[in-house]
Amino acid sequence: MQLPASATLDNAAELAAALPSQIAQGSGPVRVDASALTAYDSSTLSLLLEARRHALATGRGFEVAGAPATLVALAALYGVDELLSLSAG
Repeated sequence: MQLPASATLDNAAELAAALPSQIAQGSGPVRVDASALTAYDSSTLSLLLEARRHALATGRGFEVAGAPATLVALAALYGVDELLSLSAG
């Protein structure tokens, strides 16, 4: 699953609505590629947590790769970095 360049409060609801169908595709762990992110905020973390919830509900693992360092720091600030299995890009 590839995140767009912008995942902010402005488009978080739209992105969240697409999660179930995106996660239903494929098998194995859900891997979110966050390398294209240039605009993000705390709603991005909510989006990722929702994606994780859907992945785990279907019995799949979850990880985020290529996250910007400041997003990783924001996740740590909120205490969700370990839940999201973030790796910096």
